[in-house]
Amino acid sequence: MIAMMLASALVSWTLKSKFDKYSKLGLRSGLSGREVAEMMLADNGITDVRVISTPGRLTDHYNPADKTVNLSEAVYDSRSAAAAAVAAHECGHAVQHAKAYAFLKFRSAMVPALTVASKYMQWILLIGVLMIQSTPIPLAVGVLLFALTTIFSFITLPVEFDASKRALAWMDTRGVVTMQEHGMAKDALKWAAMTYVVAALGSLATLLYYGSMLLGRRD
Repeated sequence: MIAMMLASALVSWTLKSKFDKYSKLGLRSGLSGREVAEMMLADNGITDVRVISTPGRLTDHYNPADKTVNLSEAVYDSRSAAAAAVAAHECGHAVQHAKAYAFLKFRSAMVPALTVASKYMQWILLIGVLMIQSTPIPLAVGVLLFALTTIFSFITLPVEFDASKRALAWMDTRGVVTMQEHGMAKDALKWAAMTYVVAALGSLATLLYYGSMLLGRRD
């Protein structure tokens, strides 16, 4: 778990460093993040998704509930390789949504149950640890709920990798980036994806920790 925390900090620092580096390099096409997003949506025949600006840094996301591609201030108006990569990646999720991508559908179906699990899970785990000498039931329930969040973390991985794959392929086909800019965009998206990989592994490590505690109690 400590190793995962250190890895998460390292990946987060590297991602910010890469984003800052590639944000300073202007695109030869001169397109802004907003323009890249709108172009990709149009090319995929998506007309019911809006591209809007959202406060914060690295807060970019696609919201399937209101069909909006939310680009952070550093991406929305920026005309850099990093901004193009992030904007196209988020539109990749919109394309997944429009084409009913299986892993995205499965992930979305898990959200209601995950919302309930996340609300009570930490309290149930705490109660389970405190009561482990008298009864294993609360901890077992907590482990099951945590297993749900771990599954969700791993289901997120193919969703993120696929969105990046769609983004890079479209940018090449459309001529949004040069060969050199493609390399920068790919590198930025790789490190963004690594944050999800580390999160999933961290969730698995925590699940194994509580699981071993539960099995130790049963022994």
